[in-house]
Amino acid sequence: MAPARISGLLDAAEAACRAIPPAFPLEATVAVNPVLGHVGDDLATASARLARVAGVVLTRKRAEYAAAMAAGRITDEDLADALFCSTSPMKPIDLGTLKAKAQADAPAPQALPTVADLAAQATGTDWPEIIARTFGLWAAGQFDRGQALWTPAPGQNAYTAWQGWASRDLTPEIAGLKGFCAHVAGAPDLAERAILRASEHLGLHDDAAQSVYHRLLMDLGGWAQHGRWLLWQAELDGETDNTLAAMLAIRLVWEEALLAHVPGVAKAWAEAVGQHAAPVAPSPDMVIDAILQDAADRAHQRRLAATLASAQPVAGADRPALQAAFCIDVRSEVFRRALEAQDPGIATIGFAGFFGLALGHRNHGSDVVEAHLPVLLKPALNSCAAAPEKADFEARIAARATRAWGRFRQAAVSSFAFVEAAGPMYGAKLVADSLGLKKNKATSPAPKLSDELSVEARAQLAAAILTGMGITKGHAPLVLLLGHGSGVVNNPHESAYHCGACGGHTGEVSARLLAALLNDPATRAALPAHGIDVPADTLFLAGLHDTASDEIALYPDHAAPEHAEAVKQAKAWMSRAGRIARTERAARLPGAQAATLAERATGWAEPRPEWGLAGCAAFIAAPRGQSAGADLGGRAFLHSYDWTTDQGFATLETILTAPVVVASWISLQYYGSTVAPQVFGGGNKLIHNVTGGIGVVEGNGGRLRTGLPWQAVHDGEKAAHEPLRLSVLVEAPEEAILGVLKKHPDLAKLFDNGWLHLFALKDGKMTARYRPGSGFEAAGFAQAA
Repeated sequence: MAPARISGLLDAAEAACRAIPPAFPLEATVAVNPVLGHVGDDLATASARLARVAGVVLTRKRAEYAAAMAAGRITDEDLADALFCSTSPMKPIDLGTLKAKAQADAPAPQALPTVADLAAQATGTDWPEIIARTFGLWAAGQFDRGQALWTPAPGQNAYTAWQGWASRDLTPEIAGLKGFCAHVAGAPDLAERAILRASEHLGLHDDAAQSVYHRLLMDLGGWAQHGRWLLWQAELDGETDNTLAAMLAIRLVWEEALLAHVPGVAKAWAEAVGQHAAPVAPSPDMVIDAILQDAADRAHQRRLAATLASAQPVAGADRPALQAAFCIDVRSEVFRRALEAQDPGIATIGFAGFFGLALGHRNHGSDVVEAHLPVLLKPALNSCAAAPEKADFEARIAARATRAWGRFRQAAVSSFAFVEAAGPMYGAKLVADSLGLKKNKATSPAPKLSDELSVEARAQLAAAILTGMGITKGHAPLVLLLGHGSGVVNNPHESAYHCGACGGHTGEVSARLLAALLNDPATRAALPAHGIDVPADTLFLAGLHDTASDEIALYPDHAAPEHAEAVKQAKAWMSRAGRIARTERAARLPGAQAATLAERATGWAEPRPEWGLAGCAAFIAAPRGQSAGADLGGRAFLHSYDWTTDQGFATLETILTAPVVVASWISLQYYGSTVAPQVFGGGNKLIHNVTGGIGVVEGNGGRLRTGLPWQAVHDGEKAAHEPLRLSVLVEAPEEAILGVLKKHPDLAKLFDNGWLHLFALKDGKMTARYRPGSGFEAAGFAQAA
């Protein structure tokens, strides 16, 4: 093979791997943008690409758009604006044609066939399913993270391990693929060589290879996304990982073997390769659907503009009675609104829930370092539980005993005897757990920084965080730092309900560490040199907002008897706010009642303990006073930001490049899990099996399912999440916003290609809309005001 062709094929393999989004393990899963590899495309083009390689499009059924039009939620004005702004030469000629097209669904897309698909048609044997099951069985052991009792080839790279496994696995031979074991054994010993040899036999050339490779990786479902995560993690450490390339090689070896086994499909395969080689271009139907989606986005923006325009700005007190800092998570909006209603002296703040502390945290009795920070970042500080050495030792012994006991219960020899002898002892525990009677109120030891920081370093860190939070002056006597988590049980996706900014962990550690830092007398004494003078009577107190119950627990880490009355009053305010928030949330959850809402989280049979971030649709970076009077329905990420105090717009840059990007991942994961659940959704909770501690499969094997379970976005009758692209609203000069986009081309792609919408606010009103490639223009919402 010529060197140029070798280089072209390997470059195509690399590009195909980059088109796969990462999927984080269940222990600390976070939302990921499922179209991360396609942000260089617009919506219609990405739909065309995914229709080719996965058989899905990225828009809703037209019946849903038509229903919204009939109900008046999408107006003719929304449709006309979307039609006018479309730059596609294939768009309908007028509004009437667009509305007529919306009444009939477009044909369902079909992915281009693999050799396995063609061989299945020719032989009647379901080769794609056989590949999925055999690959899934091997992968579950190969990538196991401690769930299995043994792994087939510990320490070996993925391709070598699979080659050893598959050369002895008789399943394909029994199914009719004679000689497959010998074919695998005789394959090249390196993944790259296997890719090149199989590509040669399959007749792939440079213009088709990337699309074919992408198709085969999508065929592996969540396993490919796990491989992409391994590469993601390696690159954070400045290294690399070839697991995903190994998976591609494995899938190509299967294709190569099936083409040799069923030569009659060669002609159909050559036609498919030709279709892969054709440039990706959306069909007229995909263009129409993209326009309809834009109209749906605009309809929400119109309603949001009216809500903000009708709100009365709230002037903050010179010194509030209470300040409470929450994560920007949309679930906090409901609670913040309820808390602010308790007293005019209460001010709330929105800030990313890791509170600016990029932590690698070691928990009590553990050697595992957890990354308590956004997945876009690397830990810059280390922390651990501040437990006495004896208590830490005892916790380790207890944990090891629990693991040993668990393995004994699961072992092949002892499991049946265990159930017969010890099963009745578990009856009471099983009943208590099933009925949600057991409450775990244990509090872990307070965390502490493992790194020794000088007083000046602590002061610089504290000043940077307080500046980012927008509380450099006017501090209340009591400032609450409230992380969040969800107290759910019997839920493999528990970490998905926790704090995304904390890497899928709760916000407890970050909140408690920041409170300790800000209460430290030496740090406080050094803050005036940084332009921040915190009053001597201000106490910072950490807490945790349980989003499933809307209860807030405060941590007694700081003895402050002089604040006892203020803390008591704060607890009373938060208790009343929790009741209000539960009442509002209960109206959305099927079969829920406000009085028993908290019990859903402890019910083993409850598939919807809470809605998580379902409904998220907007991100607002502005002073809280501009939106405090608006009911945003738990659909907006709220980040406190005052551009008038942001010298050089460094905070604006941080907000747009970090929290906005994380919010876009969340928004697009909910979007993808709703419009294309068969590819980007986690499937049905009721038949999930946890595999390898990595993710879930439906049933007893096969493809790993990633994304959100269907029950997280659907109530059984209709979607609980309205799939919209996130609208980002920023109160700052337009020139400053454009300056950040110019400095960060990857960020600009999200807006220029329509994955996010961008608006400039003035006095809390949506005054200007970002027009991709041409800056800001009047938003056209004057009539809403």
